[in-house]
Amino acid sequence: GVFFSSANQFNRHRSTFYLVFDFCEHDLAGLLSNVNVKFSLGEVKKVMQQLLNGLYYIHSNKILHRDMKAANVLITKNGILKLADFGLARAFSANKNGVANRYTNRVVTLWYRPPELLLGDRNYGPPVDLWGAGCIMAEMWTRSPIMQGNTEQQQLTLISQLCGSIIPELWPGVESLELYTKMEMPRGQKRKVKERLKPYVKDPYACDLLDKLLVLDPSKRYDSDSALNHDFFWTDPMPCDLSKMLAQHTQSMFEYLAPPRRPGHMRPHLNHQAVTGTAGSSAKPSASMDSGYQDRVF
Repeated sequence: GVFFSSANQFNRHRSTFYLVFDFCEHDLAGLLSNVNVKFSLGEVKKVMQQLLNGLYYIHSNKILHRDMKAANVLITKNGILKLADFGLARAFSANKNGVANRYTNRVVTLWYRPPELLLGDRNYGPPVDLWGAGCIMAEMWTRSPIMQGNTEQQQLTLISQLCGSIIPELWPGVESLELYTKMEMPRGQKRKVKERLKPYVKDPYACDLLDKLLVLDPSKRYDSDSALNHDFFWTDPMPCDLSKMLAQHTQSMFEYLAPPRRPGHMRPHLNHQAVTGTAGSSAKPSASMDSGYQDRVF
């Protein structure tokens, strides 16, 4: 709700307004940081179903989130999921009169940033949020971000090692992006999304949906409607209520309160080139940072 105080002598005759939001007991990063929190497959489906429904709603209303990550997914004790932190969100529209949009590409926390933004695309849309949704979905099993680059160049390298080389044959028009010729583009990399996630993600439908979300070419990436209609959500076990599992955990869990998540949990498979700090810590990137600068450690 919105509340305000009237101007009076006690506030120097300056009125103030306040925004009051529902309290959410947890964020997803905090829950995944706790080894005692275990999601069943049906509960993972419920998390992702709510997340994708949220994206479907904001995209239908022409809003891009632009900072999808586990820490920005809030969950109440009753299992209701809410997308949070719209500080980088903006309205979007189709190109007008054939003129391309010129949005900033300095958005989305580095580990969740899609390849088109890393390559300088400024005429983007909802697929940037669906890439983040794919990263979050994989994290439901790996318990830590799957690609932990320290620079934009390194993040592109990690993406190529997982999703294959970024080449015009697989992504028509990519060569026209501003930074395509300025970044080192790994060659000869094969797509290995399913192969490398299978040790963690045992469900074949989950692997298939991840494979369709983590697609290099944004025009071929699943949108939220296609994802919600994927067999992953329509085969047993069906999405189930989260409240019973969450009732076992009475203390709030947020990323900033959590002990360090093991950095590079998937490094033997996905992050073998990522640079980490001392044991038990890793540099966490910010959505608004300059390349190579980390603003917080977890």
